[in-house]
Amino acid sequence: MPANHIKDDGRDLSFAPTHNPNPKILTPDQIDYYNREGYIMPLELFDKSEADRWRAYFDHLLDEMSRLKDGRDGNYAINGYHICCEGIYDLITHPKILDYVEDILGPDFVVWGSHFFCKQPHDIKRVPWHQDASYWPFTPSRTVTVWLAIDDADQENSAMKFIPQTHNVGHIEWKPAGENTVLGQSIEEISAYPAPVYDVLKAGQISLHADMLVHGSDPNLSDRRRCGLTARYCPTSVRSINDAWTKQSILCRGTDPDGYWGNIPRPNGDNLSPDMKPKSIGAN
Repeated sequence: MPANHIKDDGRDLSFAPTHNPNPKILTPDQIDYYNREGYIMPLELFDKSEADRWRAYFDHLLDEMSRLKDGRDGNYAINGYHICCEGIYDLITHPKILDYVEDILGPDFVVWGSHFFCKQPHDIKRVPWHQDASYWPFTPSRTVTVWLAIDDADQENSAMKFIPQTHNVGHIEWKPAGENTVLGQSIEEISAYPAPVYDVLKAGQISLHADMLVHGSDPNLSDRRRCGLTARYCPTSVRSINDAWTKQSILCRGTDPDGYWGNIPRPNGDNLSPDMKPKSIGAN
């Protein structure tokens, strides 16, 4: 299966292992595991009361988008709204999350994307096998995704699933995805790689995964909803071949010496109106 570290557009899609002798919250064994397998899960974040509060907040956003009656599917359309929703802004800049991310990325990083993925019961759509960095214009590929479980996620209700160690093989060829899929790329030849691992999380827990790790999810054929929030973080040293992708970012920690990335202010309130629709970036 063809796999390359440098794309035709010059993007570097290699993986750089983390070397952190003094992590804040992760253990050295967890960092070694991330370097080797491409992900870490589960990680503790919120207790039950906090998890319930954030679920109620997402339910509120879902209801608000539904009330607008403008044709958007709130289960997948709340993408990039950290620029105009104070709750999402506060969530993706939560200090507990940033401590985990800093242990992987180092002291200087931004969050450039956020996206709720909500699979209602009996949702037949699947997320094909893909590598996130294949969609994104960044170089080098250094984004870490935090996947926060809004609902409990397990194999029955379509938890995300990873192909371990595929973050180290470079860019893998893909074909256009078929019907009833959420994303447009589909990696079809995975038999040469390790068996899939389900990202089983309780509400309030998170996982971390590298942007080159192959992952996807099945249809949700259960009677239970499965919602998660993805947040995308990268070092301030990363560059983009499309400047529009840098404008919706937040400087989370450290410095951005060249002022390359945006640093949007915290919004006031939550605005999901079509007039405030962000550029849809990111893709789980």
